[in-house]
Amino acid sequence: MSTPYPFTAIVGQDDLRLGLLLNAVSPAVGGVLVRGEKGTAKSTAVRALAALMPEVTVVAGCRFSCDPQAPDPACPDGPHEAAPGVPRPARTVELPVGASEDRLVGALDIERALSEGVKAFEPGLLADAHRGILYVDEVNLLHDHLVDLLLDAAAMGASYVEREGVSVRHAARFLLVGTMNPEEGELRPQLLDRFGLTVEVTASRETDERVEVVRRRLAYDDDPAAFAACWADEEAALRERITAARALLPRVVLGDGVLRQIAATCAAFEVDGMRADIVMARTATALAAWAGRDEVVADDVRQAALLALPHRRRRNPFDAPGLDEDKLDDTLRDAADEQGGDDDDPDPGPDGPGGGVPPQGTGPDDGGGAEPAGADDGVSGGQGPGEGDAPPAGGGAGERRPVGAGEPFRTKMLSVPGLGEGAAGRRSRARTEHGRTTGSRRPEGALTKLHLAATVQAAAPHQRARGRSGRGLVVRRDDLRQATREGREGNLVLFAVDASGSMAARQRMSAVKGAVLSLLLDAYQRRDKVGLVTFRGKEAEVALPPTSSVDAAAARLESLPTGGRTPLAAGLLKAHDVLRVERLRDPSRRALLVVVTDGRATGGVEPVALAARAARLHASEGTASVVVDCESGYVRLGLAAELARDLGGSAVTLDELRADSIAGLVKDITATRRAA
Repeated sequence: MSTPYPFTAIVGQDDLRLGLLLNAVSPAVGGVLVRGEKGTAKSTAVRALAALMPEVTVVAGCRFSCDPQAPDPACPDGPHEAAPGVPRPARTVELPVGASEDRLVGALDIERALSEGVKAFEPGLLADAHRGILYVDEVNLLHDHLVDLLLDAAAMGASYVEREGVSVRHAARFLLVGTMNPEEGELRPQLLDRFGLTVEVTASRETDERVEVVRRRLAYDDDPAAFAACWADEEAALRERITAARALLPRVVLGDGVLRQIAATCAAFEVDGMRADIVMARTATALAAWAGRDEVVADDVRQAALLALPHRRRRNPFDAPGLDEDKLDDTLRDAADEQGGDDDDPDPGPDGPGGGVPPQGTGPDDGGGAEPAGADDGVSGGQGPGEGDAPPAGGGAGERRPVGAGEPFRTKMLSVPGLGEGAAGRRSRARTEHGRTTGSRRPEGALTKLHLAATVQAAAPHQRARGRSGRGLVVRRDDLRQATREGREGNLVLFAVDASGSMAARQRMSAVKGAVLSLLLDAYQRRDKVGLVTFRGKEAEVALPPTSSVDAAAARLESLPTGGRTPLAAGLLKAHDVLRVERLRDPSRRALLVVVTDGRATGGVEPVALAARAARLHASEGTASVVVDCESGYVRLGLAAELARDLGGSAVTLDELRADSIAGLVKDITATRRAA
């Protein structure tokens, strides 16, 4: 077993370390979500926490880690007789992003269940994580069906496996810790709310601190055991402090005045539900215990709010997380004034407000560390300039300053025709592991979803030949049938946005940006990947390569300048290049091309003919497309509709794009009648 990087050797990242330690003191806080750029020691810190967690006592031989003092009466390995139990280290179980449902919740032997009536159950990762840590790296990339299972387990403290009338239940209470890079997309709100705390991590810009990170990491890579031995005393001291804080926790007093401050803060930031109040109360109590105090003070409430509320406050998907600290201070001050100043803060003690984070130690190279550059959680330093830092192509004379996007709205459903097999999502029809059952087939590998009726139908004709004598059905491997299901998939939505002078009227471009922003919001909700191609002046550019970060696309859109000619053909050809590369990278994810333009083409030789040829290239490859017609005024040329015909797609006006548009409703009804 490899030697983990010592927790006390991590440089900086005070919020990250404090959030993890508070959960070690009080698991009831509910876990922590770590958000930050790559290479900021996120995974390093989480894995290092496991070595600091107190041991747990389990029933000997129980695969579900039952507590001998209070064994689970429904444990599949039970019932358990009274016994002293066996101590073991708390586990940190990692859930891979690509894990199967059976790997997460466990699997039943369907063949034995049908033929023998035996509940032969193999525990999954949720059982392994019971009374320990469940760690999900890149949690925002987790498939929706796994997210649903995690939500159920986190809400009920138990995992249920239901397969065709056979049911198994076991306890699954764990500390949920996730890490994510926001550039790859956001979390579903339901899962986001299940994390007790959230912390933002960034790489230090201080030269000395970055040098210390590299020095320590190199020393660890050269000899992990020797490096860990240098920090053994600091690790032992921190472990003792966690144990002492856990012992003090039940005696910490949470006064009515402090509770009123917590309630006032949650109300002021308009958080949904009551979970935020409860998590803040538990976090403030843990902060007091960590500082060695037996009473919660206002500074604990403030620190708890900064950790527990940023991901819960009501905001749009593209709003940056975080709290207005001035507003927070005003709210706490007003709540204290209403109490008549009875809850004046006592001396917070030598560790300062909230007890601070553990000292960096007195070992060699005093400070912390992270993983090496290029690793998944590499040097706790920054990255180079992001994509899009260079000035946009086609600049020069005629360029106009960017205008803000109009108010977003709910858009009509745009989907790719046919039946796909891409990643789970909420846009186009697809064959999926989850959804409504549409038929059955022979399994091509391990059986994941049994079609019971088809299996019984396949086995029934052979029962006499197989010598059936008892009540059970004699089932062979060849009889098993896999259920085929239809659900929804996520697509690649590639936007090709006309930013030329013909689109540059301030009100018009604001409306266009508002429409694209609305489509981005729709893509966010439907779990799509998005990309952005813009064209103006003399050429087109990829403003944002395909990514799961819809936030990044919205940011690029907001800063998009306009002006110049309309190289429509260049925009379509650039979009073709992007889609060609993406088909090679992810063949199963189907694409939807959304061209936002008034249909005009200028510049160069025969620009209209070139644009038509580029459009027919997309049509020849079967790319699904929609043209958002931005033409306005009393006299309209209908060029966008001609472009849509060349693309083999459809055209919608900005007004028809709205889900509640009367024009769009009339168009849908007319199309339905014609089809009938």
